[in-house]
Amino acid sequence: MATTPGSRATLEKDPHEVASMFDGVAKRYDLTNTVLSFGQDRGWRKATREALDLQPGEKVLDLAAGTGVSTVELSRSGAWCVATDFSQGMLKAGVSRRVPMVAGDAMHLPYADAVFDAATISFGLRNVSDFRAGLREIARVTKPGGRLVVCEFSTPVLAPFRTVYMEYLMKALPRVARAVSSNPDAYVYLAESIRAWPTQEELARTIAEAGWSGVQWQNLTGGVVALHRATR
Repeated sequence: MATTPGSRATLEKDPHEVASMFDGVAKRYDLTNTVLSFGQDRGWRKATREALDLQPGEKVLDLAAGTGVSTVELSRSGAWCVATDFSQGMLKAGVSRRVPMVAGDAMHLPYADAVFDAATISFGLRNVSDFRAGLREIARVTKPGGRLVVCEFSTPVLAPFRTVYMEYLMKALPRVARAVSSNPDAYVYLAESIRAWPTQEELARTIAEAGWSGVQWQNLTGGVVALHRATR
């Protein structure tokens, strides 16, 4: 059963529940992310663009693009970038941004085979009910030799920092979200999904198993976020 906007999804990640949850946070999504990340989100978007090494005229898929703020950053390269997300509410919230937007499910993308020179998904792979299938679907729409960058929350490298970070996730993050988010309960799901997500090494193996080669990763903010790069 689909949830109503303003509710939270569970770690089963039913697509209807996840989409409904993001519809509920769309209005203040970008502001909330900036507050919760202490402004680090801007740097993470820039690092993703640089890791993709985009060239003018290339076609780029920005999957789980939300309101399109990440797509705008990618477009600074001169590449043609399309925002794709399965939350209609998120796309509507970013309609004023001058980037093409297409509604689409990561496991069933509305694109032909081998049409993109590069693809990226930022903070969205974790929300796909079968993220392994999602990785295979991204590979399907990417040209041979094309690049992939996955920007996702990960596991902090240093044990003391990791302990503090997990405490922030499970206790402080929901409290901060109550002050700034239009649906603070959604950020309880956020904390739970981050804690349950694979480590850098585990995700790298999964990306390779999905048909990508040369998988490497780069830790950002001490491993709070990791960029995984691969080639089709």
